[in-house]
Amino acid sequence: MNSYSSFSQSSVIVKTNSFIRSVYNWMAIGLALTGFTSYYVAHNETMMQMIYGTPGLVMILIIAELGFVFFLSARIQKIQATTATSLFVVYSILNGITLSFIFIAYTATSIVSTFLICAVTFLACSIYGMVTKKDLTSLGGFMFMGLIGIVIASVVNLFLQSSGMQMIISYIGVVVFIGLTAYDTQKLKTMAVTIPDNATGGMIRKGAIMGALTLYLDFINLFIMMLRIFGGSRD
Repeated sequence: MNSYSSFSQSSVIVKTNSFIRSVYNWMAIGLALTGFTSYYVAHNETMMQMIYGTPGLVMILIIAELGFVFFLSARIQKIQATTATSLFVVYSILNGITLSFIFIAYTATSIVSTFLICAVTFLACSIYGMVTKKDLTSLGGFMFMGLIGIVIASVVNLFLQSSGMQMIISYIGVVVFIGLTAYDTQKLKTMAVTIPDNATGGMIRKGAIMGALTLYLDFINLFIMMLRIFGGSRD
């Protein structure tokens, strides 16, 4: 009986680690695609003129990105794993296009240093979310309310154009996405443990893609908030 329990526990650990590793691998692929696309577009004068010189194109791209996220979240159970993977890849590339402005607005040194700070912070939060015994559900709910507040404040500031308000939003945003990273990591760990033994490869892949998308969004938003704080302007 003890040997069976040990084998069962070992099997759960292997399954959990495999799923979590898949999530982070896909997240890393998404970030790599976004970073490469951003750099390429920012250093291609023709593309920059087309994207930022065409009225409304940036807004169309942002709306398209939101559409990808909402579609994936709502239809993940019904679409094929290959479709989910393709949508995640396309989304990462689109996001890279819309984020290409950071290479124009900020110095390369500040982008690299902020990315490293963000990566270390994200890693620490993920480790905490993975190892803590504390239930972070209430923290996740609180941080989600903070996220809604950030969105509303950001929309208002589009009209006010207040640099002071933008900085306050950025500081609050760092706190919010640090909390969400820990919460989302714990949620993924719980998901991994509860994967049924009869789950198909496609089901596991779709779960990994959704997990990767969640952590990808946490990382990207944390990076943008930190860049607004620590980034050195080219002006």
